[in-house]
Amino acid sequence: MTALPGADPALIRAACLFGPLLATGAALLRRPPDRRTIAAAILATAWNAVWLPAVNLLAVDRAWWTFHVDGGSVAGLPLDLLLGWALLWGTLPVVAGADRIGLPLLAAGLAWFDLAAMPLAAPVVRLGPHWLAGEALAVALVLVPGLLLARWTVRDRRLALRAGAQMLLSGALMFAVPLGLVRPALPGGRVGWAIAGQLLAVPLLLGVVAVREFVQRGGGTPLPYDPPRRLVTSGPYVYVRNPMQLSVVLFYALLGLLTRDARVLAGAAAAFAYGAGLAAWHEGGRMRESYGAPWVAYRAGVPAWRPRLRPWPGSAPARLYVSESCGPCSQFGRWIARRRPVALVLVPAERHPRRLRRMTYETDDGAVRAEGIAALGRMLNHLHLGWAVLGWLLVVPGLRWFVQLCADAFGAGPRDIPQLPRTATR
Repeated sequence: MTALPGADPALIRAACLFGPLLATGAALLRRPPDRRTIAAAILATAWNAVWLPAVNLLAVDRAWWTFHVDGGSVAGLPLDLLLGWALLWGTLPVVAGADRIGLPLLAAGLAWFDLAAMPLAAPVVRLGPHWLAGEALAVALVLVPGLLLARWTVRDRRLALRAGAQMLLSGALMFAVPLGLVRPALPGGRVGWAIAGQLLAVPLLLGVVAVREFVQRGGGTPLPYDPPRRLVTSGPYVYVRNPMQLSVVLFYALLGLLTRDARVLAGAAAAFAYGAGLAAWHEGGRMRESYGAPWVAYRAGVPAWRPRLRPWPGSAPARLYVSESCGPCSQFGRWIARRRPVALVLVPAERHPRRLRRMTYETDDGAVRAEGIAALGRMLNHLHLGWAVLGWLLVVPGLRWFVQLCADAFGAGPRDIPQLPRTATR
């Protein structure tokens, strides 16, 4: 296929932007979206907005295709074409109700339309001999994952994958893109960045564990249109109300101090202003409306930005089952008791209804159950902020597996714990 004779580049760019934009507007007028549809549209569009530029930069580098535009571009990529592309692949299928169409058929239809439109976009887009390779990559890495993410959100499925995709998008939009534009310099070269990376991992850990708590305890995601079903008052939330926003602010503040870059410190201030505004809006409306008196009590007991040193006493209660018939285990149980854990009851593992083989942590509502090192990580959250940070490290999946392997190798592996007649455990 070839471009239309005498095609005007300005007309092509306008069609690529306003065609998807008008179609999206018509779909919204025909079918006003509910909250889940809005959430799905936001996520699918954000996915395309983040990864389409990456694929196009690679395409230009590999000469799969090139752009020839005058103005309205960043790094050689025309913003109007990218926005229209993101609407066509992200927003439009969601608001038009295309989730009722089989995913293979929908993906094939959108890919076919793109295959037909790309040659018609000349001279704005000039295709190389291997442009189909770039098209295949865009479909595999951008179109299909975006459609899946939207479909899972609309149907409220694959919660962990949805939350993971949101973390990936947040990392790209909040950290990778801004820092890529600013490119702060750190004294010491690679060694300096290696040390800084370890320091910066602490605030990032706070945000990651907070998202994990939303998924595991609340049954939702950080996106306001796809929120938890239950009030989350465990994990980092027993110390501070806004751990995700605090994570971003601390990251930029620490990086700004390390690099002595005023632009990065300005990013910390902007993140704080945005987080405080978003938190105030969210808390003043939806949180009070959704959770009522429990939210009022939680807000009164847990600061928004300055973490508590000890956990909030009103946090979700739990029990830790520690064996009394094992000498080292019973000593460890006494060590825990001396530190006066908050909202945690120690119970002999021998009195659990089922036969246990490791130290076990269970919340009273049954939402969380952890064994071994994972139980240790959960328990530490009930002691003190300093111990809680170590506990958050121990619930990171890869690290948890490694520490559990080491613990088993040094004699802290599973063992047969005898059961005793049940008595009151409270």
